Amino acid sequence: MRKLKITELHRLTPEQYRESVKIPLVVVLDQVRSLNNVGSLFRTADAFRVKAIYLCGITAAPPHPEIHKTALGAEDSVEWHDCPDTLEAARELRQEGYVLCAVEQAEGSIMLDKLTLDRNRKYALILGHEVRGVQQAVMDQCDCCIEIPQFGTKHSLNVAVAGGLAIWEFFRQLR
Repeated sequence: MRKLKITELHRLTPEQYRESVKIPLVVVLDQVRSLNNVGSLFRTADAFRVKAIYLCGITAAPPHPEIHKTALGAEDSVEWHDCPDTLEAARELRQEGYVLCAVEQAEGSIMLDKLTLDRNRKYALILGHEVRGVQQAVMDQCDCCIEIPQFGTKHSLNVAVAGGLAIWEFFRQLR
């Protein structure tokens, strides 16, 4: 088995990416403090053609060398919005017809492997602060809560890893 060269992958240029059809998903980062997590989520959003990322509260925005280190240029291809308040962003997305879905451990959450999406709807996937998670006021605005099943001793996953798993499932169902 031979590894493929970068030139054999036939990836889109940033311009082609911006013009390409996206899945009906935006990712909302609620107070994500790690620039590496932000960059990783940009790269994942690029890989799975997420429509946009909303950078809310203390979440840093490009251009920033620490974001670029993990995004590797995806911050230039993925549409993004800098929003001072997550709750306000959530309310605006709801008005635009998005179904708001937090990734969190909560009463009544839907396990990711049991999630069923409607291809005729558009979704906002909300990921929270590395320690405190999604703010309760934002959770109160959500239509559903998605939980990632875990079977070890730890209580949570890194936000970029959790986002990657959830984004993949949205892509799988919505493409």
